Amino acid sequence: MDSLARLKRYMNDNAPLILDGGLATELAEQGTNLQGDPLWGSGLLHTNPQIIRDVHYRFLVSGADVISTATYQASVPGFMDHLNLSSERARELLMSGVHLAKEAVERFVSECHHTGRMHPLVAGSVGPYGAILLDGSEYTGAYAAKMSIEEFKDWHRPRMECLAAAGADLFAMETIPSIKEAQALIELLKEFPNSSAWLSFSCKDQMCISDGSPFSIAVQLANRSSQLVAVGVNCCSPLLVEPLLESGQSLRGLDMSWVVYPNSGEEWVREQGWLPSDKESLLLPDLSCKWMKQGAAFIGGCCRIRPAHIAELRQQLKRGSTSTGVCSSSL
Repeated sequence: MDSLARLKRYMNDNAPLILDGGLATELAEQGTNLQGDPLWGSGLLHTNPQIIRDVHYRFLVSGADVISTATYQASVPGFMDHLNLSSERARELLMSGVHLAKEAVERFVSECHHTGRMHPLVAGSVGPYGAILLDGSEYTGAYAAKMSIEEFKDWHRPRMECLAAAGADLFAMETIPSIKEAQALIELLKEFPNSSAWLSFSCKDQMCISDGSPFSIAVQLANRSSQLVAVGVNCCSPLLVEPLLESGQSLRGLDMSWVVYPNSGEEWVREQGWLPSDKESLLLPDLSCKWMKQGAAFIGGCCRIRPAHIAELRQQLKRGSTSTGVCSSSL
């Protein structure tokens, strides 16, 4: 059985798979200051790997079946420029993102085997090019007009090489704001024939991804790849998810699932960061049942979603299952 077939069987046996929440949110809660950092949380791979390992573990204990690596804003050139590393060392640092996540998984399996939970997966986070621009353009996709498909592929390739070589179970190609960048990633994925992925978009409203293209077009694009196991949305308001999925429902391939992990619904202001509000994040567990009925096989959270939210989500979606257990182990 090849890796894609194994993953799909894993999904069928355990769906929906619970994703983790906002890695950077939890890092900030542990006292790190990431605001304005050109490497965001990925810089901690170099300066404080233990805190990343610990946050991964917190999400696993709270119920995550899949954790994503701290590589969303990571790149070989970025590590070379901002950390003064050689190309070889920068690649090693990128690979360490997978290693840290796998170490957290092994600790969880060792300490929480009594919960009856499945062996968690590690998704290698592949964030958009716009994340390195530090101007919020991963939520507009405006930069795509200035780049070619080949330029996108050249930029994403080194990171994906590192994540695959380190043994990520699949790629999480996430917060993609434009059709052009999505097309580049789908083409690039062919260079990793033994790898699978999900593809999730940042969205501006109930019908469109961030560059203004209909979400339905994004779904049709995703259907062209036999390596994609899911397509969907992340880092948008929970209230946008249901209508977005509905807009693409008739176009989703029979072998394609939805992946859904919205943020808390709070407003982000560039100069101030997130403006606190608890209103929409409270809707996550209740709305998730609708997403599951729409065909979501991966459900979790993004920015401002903490381990406690993931625990509530698991309890809501895994009721009646033998794998509802949340580990009582503590850090």
